[in-house]
Amino acid sequence: MNFRRIAVEEAFVTPEIMAEWRKVLAGSDVEPGFAKMGESILAQTPANKPLDDRLLDIGAARLAHMDAIGIDMQVLSLTSPGVQVFDAVLATRLAAESNDALAAAVRAHPTRFAGLAAIAPQDPGAAAKEIERAANTLKLNGLIVNSHTKGEYLDAPKFRPIFEAAEALDMPIYLHPREPAASWVAPYLDYALWFAGWGFAAETGLHAMRLIMSGTFDRFPRLRIVLGHMGEGIPFWLQRIDNRYRLETKIGACEKLERLPSEYFLDNFVITTSGVTSMPALRLSLDELGVDRILFAADFPYEDDAEAVRFMDGASITEEERRKIYETNARRVFKLDVI
Repeated sequence: MNFRRIAVEEAFVTPEIMAEWRKVLAGSDVEPGFAKMGESILAQTPANKPLDDRLLDIGAARLAHMDAIGIDMQVLSLTSPGVQVFDAVLATRLAAESNDALAAAVRAHPTRFAGLAAIAPQDPGAAAKEIERAANTLKLNGLIVNSHTKGEYLDAPKFRPIFEAAEALDMPIYLHPREPAASWVAPYLDYALWFAGWGFAAETGLHAMRLIMSGTFDRFPRLRIVLGHMGEGIPFWLQRIDNRYRLETKIGACEKLERLPSEYFLDNFVITTSGVTSMPALRLSLDELGVDRILFAADFPYEDDAEAVRFMDGASITEEERRKIYETNARRVFKLDVI
C-alpha cells in the first residue's frame, strides 16, 4: 500500500457542549428534531455510553482504535448539532473553546489528527473572526457547519461574512447533516425519518441546493463545500436538476444563474464516502463527478469504520483511484502538509 488512509468526517465533542445540550433538552423551547436526538442518540443510557466515550476522547483510546483498523489520520470535527442550538453568546464561546481543544489534540499528534473549526453562525461577524483565528492562529484545516442554525440557512445575506472569510482564507466548509428544521420536520418525526436514514440527507441536500440556486457561488466563486454521505444524494439527481432548472427559468419559477446548477456542484463541491459502502453508489459518483472530487470518510464513531476500510480496500476501482480517494484528495482539499 503506497498511500495513507485519511478519514475526513470523524466526530468529537467536548464535555462542556454535551452538558449544555442537556440543558437545552431539559428546557421548554426545544426544536422538535433536536428533541428526538435527545430521546435517542444523546440520551444518557448504558447503551449510549460507549458512543459518548468515543466522542469525548481525542487522545490515546482513539489513536489505539485507529491503529487497530488501519486509519492513519482523522480529520476531526465537532459533532452535530454542535453549537448551533445555543444562543449566540454561548455558541460563540463554546465554538472557540472546542477549537482550542481540537487544536491542542492536533498539536499533540500532528501526523494522526487534523481539524475543522466550529463556528457559531448565530453571530456571523464573530464567526468570521473565529474563522480567521482558526486559520492563522490555530492552524486548523477548514470549517464544520452542522447545516441549519435554528431554521436558518447560509444562503441568507446575513451570513455572507462567513463566506467572505472562508473564501479569503481558503477554508473549506464541511456542510454536515443534522435533523430537519422545525419549519418542515413534522412528517419526518415518525418512523425515525428525521434521523440519518433519510432526514439528514434531505436536510443537508436542501441546504446545498439553496446555496447553488441562490447564486452564492457567483458571489463567492472560490468557496469550497464538502458534503458527506456520497454527496447527500445530489450526484444521483444532477441531470434532472439541470433539466428542471432550464424549464423553471423559462416559466419564471427561479432566477437565471450564470451557469447550470451541476456546474457549480462540480466546481465548488467535493463529496465524501462517509457512511456509504455501496459499490453502485461509488461508481455513480465516480462517473458523475470524477475521482478527484471524492474523499474517504468513515463517520466515526457513528458508523462501522472497519467496514468502511474493508469496502474501500476492496472496491472495484484502480489503485490510483484508491490512492486519490484515501489520501491525495484529502491532502489537497484540507492542505494536509504534515503527514
